[in-house]
Amino acid sequence: MQSEHQWVSIAKQVIRADAAAVLGALEWVDAAFLEVARKFIECKGKILVTGSGTSGAVASRAAHLLSVGGTPAFYLPPADGLHGGLGVLQPEDFVLALSKGGSSDELNHFCQRAKTLCSGLIAITADPESALAKMSDHVIQLTLPAGIDLGAVVATGSSLATAAMTDALVEVCRVGRGYGWDKLLFTHPSGAVGRDAEESLKRLHSVED
Repeated sequence: MQSEHQWVSIAKQVIRADAAAVLGALEWVDAAFLEVARKFIECKGKILVTGSGTSGAVASRAAHLLSVGGTPAFYLPPADGLHGGLGVLQPEDFVLALSKGGSSDELNHFCQRAKTLCSGLIAITADPESALAKMSDHVIQLTLPAGIDLGAVVATGSSLATAAMTDALVEVCRVGRGYGWDKLLFTHPSGAVGRDAEESLKRLHSVED
């Protein structure tokens, strides 16, 4: 029977792996990242963010945060897209697809059709030779250290690395679009964020000054 000491060791090992995964994303804040950020900043439509499984959960989070930061975005699961949801896409939109391996048949089928309906397909993936990467107009690559995912099966560290990269896009696009904290807080009036908006604005403006 395992002891609580072993459980503590396991927990710390997982957290170290997660941290290594996120730090690994720093390498890929490069020219490809900047080109995607530029496309999103100049986008006159919306960003459709998609992914399957755990990547879908990260995609939903990314779409929400992009919108919070002033880059209009929404999440659409590939299965829903293939059941008619593709009709939402317009020529000025972009699709951002998240996939560690880039080999999900459902996601790739969705992206093949989606890219014909919008301004471009962007992928964030760890496999630049995957089917998803090869069909994409722009690829943000992730280098994932060994041992970052539980059993090399469960997308723990890899999903955090993807989330970190989308967080970086959120903030770069917010700044690039000139979407100030006053606008952000106006559209976020509920919860603790809304409650403390006035105090937050004073703090943020003092930092900017």
